[in-house]
Amino acid sequence: MLTALEVISHLILSIALGYYLMTTMQWYSYKIQRVLFHFYKPQWHFLFFIVPIMVYYLAGIWSLIYLYFAYLPWLVVWARKLDKPLVFTPRVKRFFGFLIFALIFQDTLCLISPKCVNFGLILPIVASILLSNMYEKILFRGFYNDAKEVLRKNRDLKIIAITASYGKTSIKNFLYHILSQKFNCYHTPRSVNTLGGLVKDVNQSLPKDAQIYIAEAGARERGDIEKIAQFLEPHVVVVGQIGPQHIEYFKTLENIRNTKMELISSPKLEQAFIHVSTNSKPSNGIKLFGDEIKEIQATLEGTRFKVVLDNKEYWFQTALLGDFHAQNLLACIHVARFFGMDVQSIQEAISSLKPVPHRLEPMEAGGKFILDDSFNGNRQGMEASYRLANLHNGRKVLVTPGIVESTKEENEALAKVMNEVFDIVIITASANAQALLKWLKKPKVHLLKDKSRLEELLAKETASGDLILFSNDAPSYV
Repeated sequence: MLTALEVISHLILSIALGYYLMTTMQWYSYKIQRVLFHFYKPQWHFLFFIVPIMVYYLAGIWSLIYLYFAYLPWLVVWARKLDKPLVFTPRVKRFFGFLIFALIFQDTLCLISPKCVNFGLILPIVASILLSNMYEKILFRGFYNDAKEVLRKNRDLKIIAITASYGKTSIKNFLYHILSQKFNCYHTPRSVNTLGGLVKDVNQSLPKDAQIYIAEAGARERGDIEKIAQFLEPHVVVVGQIGPQHIEYFKTLENIRNTKMELISSPKLEQAFIHVSTNSKPSNGIKLFGDEIKEIQATLEGTRFKVVLDNKEYWFQTALLGDFHAQNLLACIHVARFFGMDVQSIQEAISSLKPVPHRLEPMEAGGKFILDDSFNGNRQGMEASYRLANLHNGRKVLVTPGIVESTKEENEALAKVMNEVFDIVIITASANAQALLKWLKKPKVHLLKDKSRLEELLAKETASGDLILFSNDAPSYV
């Protein structure tokens, strides 16, 4: 006969397993295949999911000692150290509701059966995932239809959709600033770029009086951007630079390129601006950009670049740091001209742009010059920030996890540049450590396994006059 302690312990263990599972699911947009096949630290699955299930079934009464004196304390410590802990959104709360229902239903059947000797762990969790996913799909369909109705009612609204391997958030923010000089614009917040995020944004935040809606489109698999194109039906499309970002999902650059180009399938497309790195051909409604920039001057004070438009040369100047911004701003220039803005107005708008938070954002603390580039996660942009840091006369310190969701070769190439520029390199993630360490010979290197120690390490290793560059960032699960 099962005791009350065993019943309560089973409920606690099941909810703890559900907590771990939903934490990982939330990191990967609730995609179970990504949690299973693209997880950076599979040892966590073993320690926090597989082992406790094995102990429960194999250790008998000893599993209670393991649960209360090993697993639960360990899980609490693990959760507290996460820089992205579980957020109890309505979806997460609904999952736990399904889980508790499944546990009560199963345990009740077990208790009234004389043959039942222990409760199941896997079946309630699997049932909860299936029920939760089914319910979320039903809810989403309703939200989707509501959002389509919002867009349908605003017939005068012009929609701009932006995608790229990197730079799409910057293009969105810059374009919003430029077009806002003439139009009532709204853009998606932060890095919202999934179909679900866009549906929520349209339903909850899109102003009724907006003239232009600027959105970005992201993807982890083929078809993701096509779904966004069919939902938003953008009138203007920007496909920026293509590179090996997220190549672990797409396998080849060609797959990345084809996925990004899905955005031009919009049924209301009027004009598409496509970067030359896509290897596309110009046609009616498709204009290539990227080769019009003839000169770039990037310093620690700002960026200046020359662009050829209609066979005339124009200089654009901005306080933004990094020569890679020129390509992002070039896309904005073309879109602004499509919407009827003259070159002088665009020049003035670009000159008033302020640094984007966490994208080569300069600041000073304790006599140290800090460049926060933690939202820049591609090789081209990171190398550009290293060239910029090299202009500093004092010591140069780099804090980076390397390039996340890219290849070993990309990280090795980046490490060669690090090796020539920096005096100290602090690696903040284990995923790319081997590839980086292979080429880091000149700088003093720290491999930081616990990011909570970063402030302490910087205080110890840096001094007034140093430049500290935060290059890319990676959550603790990477």
